[in-house]
Amino acid sequence: MIFLLLGGTGAMGTPLVDLLSTDPQNTVYVTTRKKRENKNNVIYCQGNARSDDFLLRILEGKSYDAIFDFMVYNTEELRKRLPKLLEKTKQYFFFSSSRCYAETEGKIVENSPRLVDACTDVDYLSTDEYGLAKGREENLLTLCEKRNWTIIRPYITYNDYRIQLGVYEKENWLKRALAGRTIILPKDIAERKTSMTYGPDVAGALIKLIGNEKAYGEAFHIATRETHTWGEILAFYCDKIEEKTGKRPKVKIINDSRGLQTVWNKWQIIYDRLYDREFDTTKIESVRGPYEYKPTFEGLDECIKQFLSKPMWGEMNWRYEAWCDRQTGEITPLGEIVGWKNKLRYIKWRFIPCR
Repeated sequence: MIFLLLGGTGAMGTPLVDLLSTDPQNTVYVTTRKKRENKNNVIYCQGNARSDDFLLRILEGKSYDAIFDFMVYNTEELRKRLPKLLEKTKQYFFFSSSRCYAETEGKIVENSPRLVDACTDVDYLSTDEYGLAKGREENLLTLCEKRNWTIIRPYITYNDYRIQLGVYEKENWLKRALAGRTIILPKDIAERKTSMTYGPDVAGALIKLIGNEKAYGEAFHIATRETHTWGEILAFYCDKIEEKTGKRPKVKIINDSRGLQTVWNKWQIIYDRLYDREFDTTKIESVRGPYEYKPTFEGLDECIKQFLSKPMWGEMNWRYEAWCDRQTGEITPLGEIVGWKNKLRYIKWRFIPCR
């Protein structure tokens, strides 16, 4: 079989490549912005998968058994390329997100209300923010004539280089903790229930949907049934960091997330992290069979240990860092901040009073 993964080098795509490539009769094409060495039956196609010219080159003259689309589009971008993607594959997997769901009482099922259907906030609806965009892009699929598609709605997916807390990636909380500065978490987020799913488990749960006629024209969320509050997850993180470093991270729980919304994507907070997220996995199990997910704290423990053994950091949000330091009276040494523009940005937001 021949597969194409668009943007397939992340927390879900990498383990999916590993699974697909275990069969030597498969050929797996993966788009990547960075140069990577081909290995066995995995072929990396270097380029920008959001570029129409690049996409046409990798689609030209080929027909794929399945295309897995991990790319983040705006709605119009997907509208333009969707007919070609559906034409060039037997099964198109569109990776949406469970952030598309509106607030739900009890466990979320696949036909629970979505934000694009239920939200009445005019300001939010005027945007194409991630949670809305994914719902609108799903609608493009459901309204088209072809039914050779499957919608996948993962939720918060972690691995050894992506370790989340509330809205934060590891750069926004773990780096502060290891540097001896305080983690800031709003109480209204800390009290919310969430589901966190190990990246390879998403790939494992997905694999039996490939070529499965019951999955055509259907949407599935892939998330563990297990839930914890963000406060419980933070306490677990602190325990594990203390075990590893001998020092317990400092934590400050602030009253609510209104201040955080001034330096973060407020829509992500309001229309997702302030909701309880619990999932019913009956639908996908009825199609692909049962799947055993790695217990959350077991998986997070492994990932934290692996990351701390060889830390690698991504880009920092210096406006957010300055906001955190304003809450705690702390100061990030300028030597930690790469680039004069970032240093000036931090100084401005840390020391100049807001008006």
